[in-house]
Amino acid sequence: MSSIDDLRFFHVVAASETLTAAARELGSSLPAVSKRLRALEQRLDARLVHRGTRRLVLTSEGELYAARLETILDQVRELDDLITHRSADLRGSVVVQATLGLGRAHVAPLLGEFTARHPQLNIRLHTTALPLRPHRREFDMAVHVGAPPDSTLRMRRLARNRRVPCAAPSYLDRKGMPERVEDLADHDCIVLRENEGDFDLWRFGTAGRPRQVRVRGRLSSDDGDVVTGWALRGHGVIMRSEWQVRSHLDSGALVRVLPGVPTPPADIYALLADDVHVPRRVSELIDHLAARLPDRIAGSR
Repeated sequence: MSSIDDLRFFHVVAASETLTAAARELGSSLPAVSKRLRALEQRLDARLVHRGTRRLVLTSEGELYAARLETILDQVRELDDLITHRSADLRGSVVVQATLGLGRAHVAPLLGEFTARHPQLNIRLHTTALPLRPHRREFDMAVHVGAPPDSTLRMRRLARNRRVPCAAPSYLDRKGMPERVEDLADHDCIVLRENEGDFDLWRFGTAGRPRQVRVRGRLSSDDGDVVTGWALRGHGVIMRSEWQVRSHLDSGALVRVLPGVPTPPADIYALLADDVHVPRRVSELIDHLAARLPDRIAGSR
């Protein structure tokens, strides 16, 4: 039988990029972590981690073990809270993953508010442009812009949003205003290489009447602030979330392109793995974000 300490140990290992990172998180040495992992694998008679890779990669048995132990650990923590009569206090840790721009601008301040109200709660925020990997259990909750890339994830909408094309007046004076979606193919379009997929395929229309165009340009980046900065300096057209460019549109620094053409929604969601128990500290954090995020986004306009 696995002890709770074994489950907690492998929970840290499974969420780490490398065994060195796991050792740092556990406050132990790399040899000690490697030895304990081997002992756990011998007792389970199963290989949990692939050896010989730079990044820590779980085997199929390791992924299954990590997925099931998360539920057990959450139930143990909540039982401890109940028995010690401190269930009114939120305790433990929550790992949150968010996209770079949204994480910096809005998620981080809201997490700070939440921990101020719950002094026994620890929150770790990871901001990243990398795609979600829910099978690795790298987060308890992710905040994602747009439809989630994994249909097995549970999701709750936190705020409404959509992506809009826009450009600086200086660019439009020089190149002209596009009149049709297809005209964008002949414009300098600045591409944001975020997550995975067709970066240069811009979508328009509605669910019933979708439209799309393949754009091109000489500038691209995985940093949304860089992309917006290029647009502000007149280098081309961008497709960005409305919450990110609303202040520039209001000030006139950017102008909405094709204002009469609808764009698909890119709402902001809280994402959770579908096969895990959701502890109260996570569900209440989601409630906090859902209550506060729309006002923050509206206020930034």
